[in-house]
Amino acid sequence: MSATFLRRILFSLVALFLAAPLVVVAGVSVNERQSLTFPPQGFSLSWYGQIFTDPGWRSALVNSLTLAASSAALAVIIALPLAWFLWRRIAPWANVFQLLGVAPFILPPVITALGFLTFWATVGAYGQPWTAAISHAIFFVTLPLVTLSLGFNSIDRSLVEAAATMGADDRTVLRTVVLPLILPYLISGYAFAFVLSLNEYIVAYMTVGFTMETLPIKIFNALRYGYTPTMAAVAVFFVALAAVIFGLIARFGDLPKLLGALSGDDK
Repeated sequence: MSATFLRRILFSLVALFLAAPLVVVAGVSVNERQSLTFPPQGFSLSWYGQIFTDPGWRSALVNSLTLAASSAALAVIIALPLAWFLWRRIAPWANVFQLLGVAPFILPPVITALGFLTFWATVGAYGQPWTAAISHAIFFVTLPLVTLSLGFNSIDRSLVEAAATMGADDRTVLRTVVLPLILPYLISGYAFAFVLSLNEYIVAYMTVGFTMETLPIKIFNALRYGYTPTMAAVAVFFVALAAVIFGLIARFGDLPKLLGALSGDDK
């Protein structure tokens, strides 16, 4: 057997191993009976409908989407000027700001969540929905920071110099030259932060877990009353939504480049 054939077999086995849990969860989510059994007993999509028709699940879905959208937007707002500063100010001490940006994501989530809990409780804002949005934005700011840094580094500085030579100030250069060039990186950074915020549990639970239910919190709270296929349906919904978002990024953008791959000219 050739090395290429063996490599394909190995990759196929790895892909099958990684996909097996999702196949089981998807099978459980279409059970006709209210049980977590696989293979499924009968076929029903009613559990997916329950996500949108049941008041508790629908409220959790709206909370999750609102939290993910707002925190991802705030993360981009924080990361954009920081990435712009790091690109314009080439100095060793500027890396300190980049380190501060990635620090929340490097720390264990439990430690970060406990820090947020302590801070919001100290200032008297614990349990407010906006504290979860700020906490998620800080926690996931690394993702748009990385993608935006890649975007800024891909810009030909001669374009900026030409715009400055023609009389454009920094604000005009940012609006007319830089932002159009980094827009795909900005969108991808927002998408990454959105998807991870949608699935995050620990930080959300530590900040607003007793006052607002997101879908992950709703799943864990529902475990106290038994297992239902709705939980599996929510998991499949999360995976499908992430696949759609990243599929759109791959379709309309250069996904390998957005993830940091070198182009042919850079190698």
